Amino acid sequence: MSAATRLNASCYIVRAPSSVCCAISSARVVEWGILRGVFEWEGLGIMAWGCNSAKTAHAGEIQGALFGRAEIERPALGAGLGVGAQQLQAPPFVFKKSAGGRFCLHNRRYIGNKHKLTGWIFSILAKECAGNSLLDIFAGTGVVAAAAAARFDKVIVNDFLFSNEAIYKAFFGGGAWSAEKTAAIIRGYNDIAATIGAQSRDNYVSTHFGGKYFSPNAAKAIGAIRENIERDKNNLTEREYHILLASLLYSVDKIANTVGHYDAYFKKQPARDRFVMRPIEPLEAGNVSIFRQDANALAKRVQADIVYIDPPYNSRQYSRFYHVLETLVKWDKPRLHGVALKPRPENMSDYCRVSARAKFAELVGDIQARHIVVSYNNTYTPKSNSSKNRITLAEINGILGRRGKTKVYEKNYRHFNAGNTEFGDHKEYLFVTKVAP
Repeated sequence: MSAATRLNASCYIVRAPSSVCCAISSARVVEWGILRGVFEWEGLGIMAWGCNSAKTAHAGEIQGALFGRAEIERPALGAGLGVGAQQLQAPPFVFKKSAGGRFCLHNRRYIGNKHKLTGWIFSILAKECAGNSLLDIFAGTGVVAAAAAARFDKVIVNDFLFSNEAIYKAFFGGGAWSAEKTAAIIRGYNDIAATIGAQSRDNYVSTHFGGKYFSPNAAKAIGAIRENIERDKNNLTEREYHILLASLLYSVDKIANTVGHYDAYFKKQPARDRFVMRPIEPLEAGNVSIFRQDANALAKRVQADIVYIDPPYNSRQYSRFYHVLETLVKWDKPRLHGVALKPRPENMSDYCRVSARAKFAELVGDIQARHIVVSYNNTYTPKSNSSKNRITLAEINGILGRRGKTKVYEKNYRHFNAGNTEFGDHKEYLFVTKVAP
């Protein structure tokens, strides 16, 4: 067996060379059957991508072995918060690893990325929630929606960024597409990129971002590829168009001269002045509906058994943090301003303003669901004002309590920090509200 991830003193998740996922206790071995690309055992949130076994044995005994020792407690959360939380030790969620250099959905830098928390989140959903549909209304990277697509009959994914919508359409979207065709196109793009040098013609990306967010030649290659994608749009299916866009965005993320967002760039340029585009590996979910709408407006129009809410809580606007990716998708070539070379403000979220509490209360009040699940982290006491949460933990608990009985789970977690702000004793919280009839 090639690798093992420890769950507790007696249980392990093991990935064998044959890609079979097993749970090993002191007495038994269990293998899970596949469910649309994700393994799930007894609905309890133990999942792993890319496994091929279809055998199940001794379910009751293994359930005891795996979850009998799960610790549930109610620790004090600090003065003035007024909320009790449970701690649930959950197995990790193992996303499918990329093959042949292709990018998987979670292979990007993004503030608030829930990639490493998905197992914990879904173990709680399995314990507390019932239903066949889930709405991820602030979807971000889309990893929660991806996990949900393998567990629920219907998934709705929403985000107000153009770049995230393009990524969802690439990974989740329906419609015809050819892996051979997109791979051949990307090889052609890389042939073009390999010939770019100091004498090559500048374009929008190199003129504005070259020597800043990207090295000079990499910026020329990125701009040339983006021009080619748009020029050839009529020869592509909608899915192929978005697959190429997403492949460009993920490849750009890997070489951007930043800490992971585009609020600033490093003054020192990278040593390697080249760009190589790699393809993504789309998912064939078939049960995902995609929206790019204001969350509060969408909540009035759609319904689901479970609504998962993971909004921005501080003053950092995502449309500003990821403005370069937004420009690459819209390809509107806006005039840029300031040292960070940003366009004029647009697509600004009220959840990053003083109105956040009122907007959250409005959203929760309008949601049509059996369960409301909210992710939250305790960045209400950072040194940086821009990282300070606009809504407190107690306020969220109070707002959710108006809709029904609410439980709170907590987990120690060191989140993705794209700057110098330090958060002591950082925790993730998950609120689960059973909506009253």
